[in-house]
Amino acid sequence: MKHRMKKLLVPVMGLALLAPSVMPGTAAAADNVTVRSVEFIGMPAPATPDEMARLYTTASLQVAYSDGSVRSFPLTYKTLFKSTDSINGTVAGVAVDVNGKPIMDTSVPGNPVPFVSDDPDSNSLMAIPGQKPTSLGGNPLSLVTHFEYVTNNNAGKSAYGVVPASMSLTTIDQNKKTGELKAADLKKIDFSAVDGLWIPCNGSLTPWNTHLGSEEYEADARAYEADPTQTYVGPFAKAYYQDDNAVGNPYAYGYLPEVTVNADGTTTVAKHYSMGRFSHELGKVAPDQKTVFFGDDGGYTMLFMYVADKAQDLSAGTLYAAKFTQTADDANGGAGSLQWINLGHATDAEIADYVKQGLKFSDMFETADKDTDGFTKIKTYPSGKMEWLKVKPGMEKAAAFLESRRYAAIQGATSEFNKMEGVAANAKDKKIYVAMSYLEKSTEADAKGADPVDDIHLKKIRAGVVYELALQGGQKDAEGNTINSEYAATAMTGLVAGKDLAQPDWKGNTADDNLIGNPDNLSYSEDLRTLFIGEDSGMHANNYVWAYQIDTKKLSRILTTPAGAEATGLQDVDNLNGFRYIMSNIQHPGDEMILPDALKAQVEPLINKYWDNKRSGSVGYISGVPTMEQMVALKDTDNTLSQLRDEAEKKGAKVTWNEADRSVTITKGTNTMTVKIGEAIAKVNGQDVKLANAVKIENEKAVFPTETLMNFLNK
Repeated sequence: MKHRMKKLLVPVMGLALLAPSVMPGTAAAADNVTVRSVEFIGMPAPATPDEMARLYTTASLQVAYSDGSVRSFPLTYKTLFKSTDSINGTVAGVAVDVNGKPIMDTSVPGNPVPFVSDDPDSNSLMAIPGQKPTSLGGNPLSLVTHFEYVTNNNAGKSAYGVVPASMSLTTIDQNKKTGELKAADLKKIDFSAVDGLWIPCNGSLTPWNTHLGSEEYEADARAYEADPTQTYVGPFAKAYYQDDNAVGNPYAYGYLPEVTVNADGTTTVAKHYSMGRFSHELGKVAPDQKTVFFGDDGGYTMLFMYVADKAQDLSAGTLYAAKFTQTADDANGGAGSLQWINLGHATDAEIADYVKQGLKFSDMFETADKDTDGFTKIKTYPSGKMEWLKVKPGMEKAAAFLESRRYAAIQGATSEFNKMEGVAANAKDKKIYVAMSYLEKSTEADAKGADPVDDIHLKKIRAGVVYELALQGGQKDAEGNTINSEYAATAMTGLVAGKDLAQPDWKGNTADDNLIGNPDNLSYSEDLRTLFIGEDSGMHANNYVWAYQIDTKKLSRILTTPAGAEATGLQDVDNLNGFRYIMSNIQHPGDEMILPDALKAQVEPLINKYWDNKRSGSVGYISGVPTMEQMVALKDTDNTLSQLRDEAEKKGAKVTWNEADRSVTITKGTNTMTVKIGEAIAKVNGQDVKLANAVKIENEKAVFPTETLMNFLNK
């Protein structure tokens, strides 16, 4: 029993949130106390097989006030739904055809079942003016979610790319008192007007309250023209149109779809062909509401920028590609300056017309197979091979927007970026953050001298780097023409880097477990001055979500995902009807685990237990981070509970358990506090202190009133 009780008190460094009794928007605390600083207190990496199979947080936010007091706010993870859940009659992750009907998986004879994705990705949580209240009595909200792909069919074979992807619109009920979110209804979004949806990865919420999605890993149209079976285009079209004679068109996919949610719950979808065709991880709109930066996921990719003609209208604009000139190389990812090459101006309608005409790769380019006068030697995604190309006369605009990367490489843009993923914007400092998941291969020096160019020659960091891009107005493009944006990026500098390990550790990690590993999703909180970083790592046994404080440079782990899962759907929502949320999903739990065999044998059955035999992803959010107003309003309340041992040991205190009377003694310096499970009295340095709540065991951990504990530990 002694060992069992010790286990109950083992730290997992987290806090359990109770519903606040003081509402947001109430008067500030007495004496006009203000928030001086905030700091995320991170959680340890999972250490047991059960922890490695779960999705959870035990982190907290510590708030320091102008009167010298400190308050800790615990974080919890709340699941809205799994991808396999049925919400009001619709399975969240079900794949649907052009008519909105489920696409059936017939891989097991005699047992047809709908394809259901285990891969939820991007979230856009928003309030729509005029939206009807839900039946649950709370505030109505809308949530757009991507379902990126289906990992496997019912027979256990890969279904990636061949099953059309989908997005859902979930009607969310927001509890007016606690802020808790519940899914009230879910519908699949109709993409029939734009030829369906191709592998939607990440996305973002625009400043004008629409969802900006993505279509990643565009098919190689040159390979398709030579042999259609070398791409997913044919199977995709057959499944989407439920027609074995459908052939598809690679140029119909690889764009940013914008989803507008209407007050009546309907949606409209527009694909922005004028923003270029490449491997769109996502697009992030800058504060001017017309400049857009992109992730371009893959090897030998590019950094693009789009400047719309009008704010809040992405249907027409100018597309640019970056020329990178390296200025530094260091362990943090190096640095370089950026010059922008103007690829041309277009409208969505113009480029959509090329698609409808059935334009082919050979209509735009002449090709050679060796160095030839008049042809440019390039190497870029999607082929990743050496190519010699020449644009046919009069086809410059078509090539620029349908084959953006190939055309940009011909114009001299840098095509050596690798796995450029999430993008986030910092309005106050005029910064853009871009995640490069792996710094290797194309970003290293070309030792053989075989590539057409070698603009990037950085140190290898397989664990990846998050870069900071400085933004300025008054910039000129490579031809000396003014760029019509106050947010053109001029420099790119490594900000947060992972660290590769020489040998795997006991969990199989090949990247330092206390630093980022293969950053992917990014989201930024303006008032917390914090960059949130989600991982898609084959180098961490468990992927994490991190909080990086821009000013203090502190990195804190705030969420852990099941082994083999990816952290997706990251969206910071600073204030929505008086509550703050950090949206975060997981996809494909248990997939591609890197655990040593003995440890994997313990973790895998638990993942199967918790995640429907690896068939379920999860959509949810980190709760408990207060708004700035709540931080002040809740300052003098003590209705949260902290995990006792962890918070104490985190502050350097010693914790001992007495089995005889079920008491805990905390010693820090010359101060001592003793508490008993089930009692609402603490003895501090021999004096009785009344507690707001009794000490208790919750989720197999002793929890204690937060404010009293923090006051003792901060003595």
